[in-house]
Amino acid sequence: MKKYQKLILSLLFDAIGYVSFIIPGIGEFSDIVWAPVSAWLMTKLYKGKMGKIAGVVTFVEEILPVADVIPTFTIMWLYTYVFTKNTIQKKAT
Repeated sequence: MKKYQKLILSLLFDAIGYVSFIIPGIGEFSDIVWAPVSAWLMTKLYKGKMGKIAGVVTFVEEILPVADVIPTFTIMWLYTYVFTKNTIQKKAT
């Protein structure tokens, strides 16, 4: 999967996580369902050890009532394609 396809999916998955704020009354139930689904999606979108760690972080973030505002998928995309890439380039020089 191309990196910008992952970005679009990451933005979409973060937007789905915000549904609990938009629809009153359904939010608590949607968090219970969305937390394990989002963790699984994170491990499929980002492979390896970092994907597994991000999956756990996503699960905890989604299951906690106030932490839903954190865009975990987008942060993981930034970490993978912006911050880590720059770190590797700096070490090479």
